[in-house]
Amino acid sequence: MQLKIKEIFDQDYTKLEGQKVQIKAWVRSNRDSKKIGFLVLNDGSSLTNLQAVYRVDKISNYEEITAARMWAAVAIEGVIKLTPTAKQPLELEVLNAQILKQSDEDFLLSNNDLSLETLRLNAHLRPRTNLFHAIMKVRATLAFAVHEFMNQNEYSWLAAPLFTGNDAEGAGETFSIQKFDNEEFFGKQTHLSVTGQLQAEAYAQAFGNVYTFGPTFRAEKSHTNRHLAEFWMIEPEMAFVDLKGMQDIVENLIKHVIKAVLEKNQQELEFLAQRNDENLIKKLQKVVDSKFERIEYKDAVKILANAVKSGHQFEDNEIFFGMDLGSEHERYMCETYHQGPVFLQNYPKDIKAFYMKLNDDQQTVASTDLLIPGVGELVGGSQREDNYEKLLKRCQELKMPIESLQWYLDLRRFGYYMSSGFGIGFERLVMYVTGVNNIKDTIPFPRSHGQIEF
Repeated sequence: MQLKIKEIFDQDYTKLEGQKVQIKAWVRSNRDSKKIGFLVLNDGSSLTNLQAVYRVDKISNYEEITAARMWAAVAIEGVIKLTPTAKQPLELEVLNAQILKQSDEDFLLSNNDLSLETLRLNAHLRPRTNLFHAIMKVRATLAFAVHEFMNQNEYSWLAAPLFTGNDAEGAGETFSIQKFDNEEFFGKQTHLSVTGQLQAEAYAQAFGNVYTFGPTFRAEKSHTNRHLAEFWMIEPEMAFVDLKGMQDIVENLIKHVIKAVLEKNQQELEFLAQRNDENLIKKLQKVVDSKFERIEYKDAVKILANAVKSGHQFEDNEIFFGMDLGSEHERYMCETYHQGPVFLQNYPKDIKAFYMKLNDDQQTVASTDLLIPGVGELVGGSQREDNYEKLLKRCQELKMPIESLQWYLDLRRFGYYMSSGFGIGFERLVMYVTGVNNIKDTIPFPRSHGQIEF
């Protein structure tokens, strides 16, 4: 019978002793003497390798198999033999072996001492390392768990457009589509989208609960370990939900996806804990078990100011109401002050986006950021401004193009009572769950300023 390596080790393999199995896999290593050789095989189904023992008196092509290089594709037929006193609990006694495709001698990963930067420059090969195998397995589980949560809670998935005439964040950091034959292809200036939120709001007013989950683009000339030019966003939008209700949904979603990884990817997490953060699994379990704290922005400013007075040093020690908190301030709030996930809420309107609902104090908006230890801001969300006149006034204050946003404003004229939504940077979520320090290592083929290979 043909089996995956994961299938062998996930069952009571003692019952497989003496059984004949077929494996198709890649060679991780191959060593031999004149009479016996040892293949270490992996088929991508697990981080666990399978050792196959081949002997000169058992196979007719012994010399050919000794030449199988690292990452050669092979087909092996053999008998399972238990090895309880050895490092591995079982091995495969080879009866037949075939090299399906040899690997060239200059295979990069033959050198085991490669830096992460070298692997980023060779992103087409890095999934063959244990590190990126583990990261991408966790990423896949997280993505599936997002869709699972949304489906269980009756959200409809929306395929948001990637071309847009709007910049919803108002930051201007968008990629523009070039003209064709000196004409605008769409009849107006067009950009790659930085968010699917505006379109999600339109559909939430008909479906109630919707979400987008797809690529977004931002033209930031940044070379930090936290920024990408192309990244994925999870953006739910809910009608008839206020800020507090939205925070509850964020908390439930984050706990759901982390719990899914804890249940499905124990092997990958144990490997990543050894590689990145020995407390990784405990950290994730704490998130699942804890209640997310909620703190007013104005109170956070007081907490940070008191920290400075008590001798804590930030790079920016000038703390005042109205400041846009930096990453160091956010991490202090969730790592030092609270030591766990914390929502900051009701930020000053001047540091937040135009579409957020103005609070009764006329100074703040119904907004929230979820801060996570080790990452800082993971989620940003708000209750949307539902009053047409207030939203129009805010757009005018910020000198935004009213004509291109008129459709969005008009939503408020037709039963738009209340809506809230949030965005999760998916790669930042992967960073947190895997303990990875560089966001470029959380996406298969990273795109950033000055880099677009593959």
